[in-house]
Amino acid sequence: MPLTSVEIGLIEAAFQPKKLRKKQYFLQEGDVSKYAGFIVKGAMRQYSVDERGVEHIVHLYIENYWANDRESSIMLTPSKYNIDAWEDTDLLIVTRADMLDLIDKIPALVKMIRSMDERNAIANQRRLSSTISNTAEKRYEEFAENHPQFIQRFPQHLIASFLGITKETLSRIRKQSIK
Repeated sequence: MPLTSVEIGLIEAAFQPKKLRKKQYFLQEGDVSKYAGFIVKGAMRQYSVDERGVEHIVHLYIENYWANDRESSIMLTPSKYNIDAWEDTDLLIVTRADMLDLIDKIPALVKMIRSMDERNAIANQRRLSSTISNTAEKRYEEFAENHPQFIQRFPQHLIASFLGITKETLSRIRKQSIK
C-alpha cells in the first residue's frame, strides 16, 4: 500500500539516525532494550556470553535487517544479550512506544510488520529444525546457500558460533567443500 505524504512525515519524525562505531554497543546485557534499529549501512551481531566467557551468536544482522531484543523490549525486562556493531553501522532507531503509535496511525504498517514477523518466524523455525536435525556440514551448506552475503561480512568464528559448531569444525567443512 502506498503511503501518503502525511504518513511518510510521521515515520520520518518517529525514527532517529544513530551511528555506531565498530564494537560499540547498541544494547548491553542487563539493560532493557529501549530501541529497535533498522540497519541502513553496516553489520551487527546479537550474542550472549556464558559463564566461561564464550560468546554464543544468536543473530547476525546486515543492511535492511532490524536489530533488537524483542523479549526485553516487550516485557521491559533486562536483556540477556549484547548487540554490537561488527562494522561501523548507520541505523534508524525507534522506540517501541513510537512504533506502536505509528501502527495505530498507518494501517499499511500492520501488513508490513505481519509479513516481517511471519518471515522471521519461518526463518527461526527452519534454523531450530536445522540445528536439532542436521549435521554441521548440512547446517553450513544451508547457511551459505541462504545467506551468502554473511559469509563475506562475518569471520568464521562468528558464523561457527551462529551455527552452533566450533571454528575448527567450520574450517574443516570449508576445506572439504573446496575439494
